[in-house]
Amino acid sequence: MDLGFRMHAERTPNPNSVKWVLSQDLASGRAAHFDAPVPPQVSPLAARLFAVPGVAGVFMTGNQVTVTKREDPEWTDLAQGVVDAIKAFSAAGEEALGPDFEEATAGSDDPIVSRILEILDRDIRPAVEMDGGDIVFVGYEEGQLQVSLVGACAGCPSSTVTLRMGIEARLKEEIPELREVISV
Repeated sequence: MDLGFRMHAERTPNPNSVKWVLSQDLASGRAAHFDAPVPPQVSPLAARLFAVPGVAGVFMTGNQVTVTKREDPEWTDLAQGVVDAIKAFSAAGEEALGPDFEEATAGSDDPIVSRILEILDRDIRPAVEMDGGDIVFVGYEEGQLQVSLVGACAGCPSSTVTLRMGIEARLKEEIPELREVISV
């Protein structure tokens, strides 16, 4: 018996973001964040979601898509448009990421950066993704790690606590050279 397409919404710590969990994989092991409208060639799903008035950001990974709204609309006014856009995307049978999508890569010969990336991937990213967000490596220089919090984590009221007490504390356990982690 095929139950077909299913999805449900989950609250995130960010009141402006809702995580939609789908019965299908979206990003094939990749993560993608968009904070501005993109053409369907980059992401058919993101293009449909940004067509909903009030949508300010889209983050997708695995079988989930986190939608962030602007401050002014209420979720009660946006939810049906988001649901309709996701259902239309699913019915079209499209890939979530189009042929023009370019995945950001972070690589380095620096052993400290390699360890940071490993810890982010192994320990931190899975926990952050559970809340509908992601952490993106931006750079490391002289003991300072720069990251970008995206999805539900961007603008979340508890992101500063997460950054200091969670991410920075965890990284300092294994990387004594690390002085601080800042969000850019």
